[in-house]
Amino acid sequence: MAVSIAHIVNPVKVKESSDLFVAQPITFESMRIAKELAKNTSVELFTTQYEEDLDIIPEYFTKTTNLKHSVLDIASFSKERKLPLLKDILSTVYENSDAEYLIYTNVDITVLPNFYAAVASIIDKGHDAFMINRRRIPKIYSKPDELPLIWAEIGKSHPGFDCFVFHRNLYPKFELGNICVGVPFIEAAFAHNLYAFASSFKLFDNLHLTVHIGMKVMGQFDKDYYWHNRNEFNKLVKLLKPHLKAGALPYSDDGFLKRTFKRGLNPSIFTKLALELETKGFTDKAEYLLQELRFKLLGPK
Repeated sequence: MAVSIAHIVNPVKVKESSDLFVAQPITFESMRIAKELAKNTSVELFTTQYEEDLDIIPEYFTKTTNLKHSVLDIASFSKERKLPLLKDILSTVYENSDAEYLIYTNVDITVLPNFYAAVASIIDKGHDAFMINRRRIPKIYSKPDELPLIWAEIGKSHPGFDCFVFHRNLYPKFELGNICVGVPFIEAAFAHNLYAFASSFKLFDNLHLTVHIGMKVMGQFDKDYYWHNRNEFNKLVKLLKPHLKAGALPYSDDGFLKRTFKRGLNPSIFTKLALELETKGFTDKAEYLLQELRFKLLGPK
C-alpha cells in the first residue's frame, strides 16, 4: 500500500535583500518537481501563511487558512517580528490532511528530485519519525532554473535539524509550548518531541536529499527571540523528560565516548540532558539485573 505524505512550509514575503527572496522560489519549484517524480507515493503540498504573504505562493500548493497569531501575541520584544508559532503550523497540516506521514521543513530548504520517494522508502523500513540533515552548498545560485546544478552540488554536511518527518499519530502527544519559527531552539524542540514519542526514530545525517544555499552553520538572530525560545524549550523539556530515553537520541549506535563527543558538538543536543538519560538507563538496567539475580536465587531449585 502506497504511503501518503503531507508536506507543509511557511512562506513569507520578504525584501530583495533577504536570503529568503532567492531561496523560496527555488524551494517551491524543487518540491513541485519531487512531487511529480514520486510516482508510487501520494504527496500533498501545503502552506500556511499570513494574509500578506499569499501572493508569493505558487498555485500548485494548497494554501490553508491564514495564520492569525504570532509570537507577538505571547510576549513583548524590543524589535517586533511577526514570527509564527510552530504549533500553529503543525496543527494546520494535521487538521487539513489525512496523510499518514507529515513533513515540516524550513522554507529555505531545497529538496532533491527523489526526496519523497526516498522518504517513502525510509518509512517502509519501519521508522515512524526521522530527521534528514541538509547539505550546504556555495551561495552562487539564485534561480529555480539552476536546480540541476544545485542538485549536482555535493556540498558539505550540516549538524542542524530542519527536515522533520513523523507519523500523524504522534502529533497529538507533542509538547511545543510557544516555540516560534525562525529562531534557535525550534529544531531542538521539534527533535526532542520525536525522541520522546517515536517508537523507531532515526537521524539521517549522511543522505543527499535536502540542500541549503549558503555555507554558514549558524546565522544571526535576535537575542530577545533567542531567549524566548530557550525559555520555552526549558519548560517543554520538563514535560518531555519522563518520555525520553538515551537510546532514542542521535548517535546511540556509537560507543559511549564517541556518541557523547558527537552529541557535545551538535548544537541541538544537550550534553547534560543526554548524560542524565545515560545514567538513568544504566541505573534502570542495573536494577533489573539485580532483581533478576534475586528472583533466581529465591526461586525453586
